[in-house]
Amino acid sequence: MSQANIPNITPLISVTTEQTIPLLLASIALEELALAHIINAEAEKLQFVLGSLPTSTTFTPADVSLSDLIALDANVQRTLRDVIKKEMLLQFKFENILDLIAITPLP
Repeated sequence: MSQANIPNITPLISVTTEQTIPLLLASIALEELALAHIINAEAEKLQFVLGSLPTSTTFTPADVSLSDLIALDANVQRTLRDVIKKEMLLQFKFENILDLIAITPLP
């Protein structure tokens, strides 16, 4: 997957408040995309272990024990909990941007 192109921001350029808003929104969008990839990876991990992911290598029921499934479930839960925490932080960031939009004078 290719990376999004964000303008090169160096200390030498001057960015107005009006110009920062799209950059901040783009940063949220990129973080959301990264979180979506993490969620997808966790789903594929579960599908692989359960044998429902089409791959060249599959586990047989004898290869996966109940303790393995419980450990995997705990790992997925921890990862998704961290994703939810990040989503909450992004929501706060988005609300701050909305406040910034509300106080920024229109050109």
